Amino acid sequence: MPSKTLIKTPNLAAILFCALFAIPAMGKEPAKETKPAADEAKVEETKKTDEAAEVAKPEGDKDAAGETKPAVDPDDEAALEESDAAAVARPVPAEPVQVYGWREKILSDGMEKRVYAKLDTGAYTSSIHAEEKELFERDGKKWVRFIVTEPRKKDSPRVRIEAPLVRIARIKNPGGESESREVVKLAFKIGERKLRGNFTLNNRSNMLSAVLIGRTTIKQLGWIDPSRTNLADEKVMR
Repeated sequence: MPSKTLIKTPNLAAILFCALFAIPAMGKEPAKETKPAADEAKVEETKKTDEAAEVAKPEGDKDAAGETKPAVDPDDEAALEESDAAAVARPVPAEPVQVYGWREKILSDGMEKRVYAKLDTGAYTSSIHAEEKELFERDGKKWVRFIVTEPRKKDSPRVRIEAPLVRIARIKNPGGESESREVVKLAFKIGERKLRGNFTLNNRSNMLSAVLIGRTTIKQLGWIDPSRTNLADEKVMR
């Protein structure tokens, strides 16, 4: 019996593999190298930073010929001050403030001569020495008639004043006893200032001044120098 010769048939799958992957395609250019995305972002960021720096660079002012002047050196204080003075108007300085002493002369309505007043920030309400007080009505309103004098001066004139009654106040004495006192509204002049304030009618015969100006009125005046007197007459300004 004749022998049979075995012929091996090539594997079709292997042939296809070699055709597709093992043999490079003819006429095809090699692929270009791709840069990482991180490098591209870095380059873009550097470009933007350079552009921003170019925009922020001071150009300086231009003169009449259109040429650019150098910017002001921030360390040159004299140049900065001159630049500010040219660009911005200086604020107008505040007016001088009148300073008053702890003791001043005042002139109230009905007085021909001035009397001394003590400016006391420790007292809340002003008070005035009053004698021969008398309540009466005028146009349906209550008024007070009284005499003002400087009891420590023998030759002090006695001035009769009439003023509208504001209220009746209850005042406690140092001994603890309380008494009622009339409070009136008075117009007076101190230096060049004209003011109105409430005054308690009081017996100040043992006080240095016939009038006491409390802080409710002092706040309308301004500065007080407790070491000096009669500054309103001297017109001392600060």
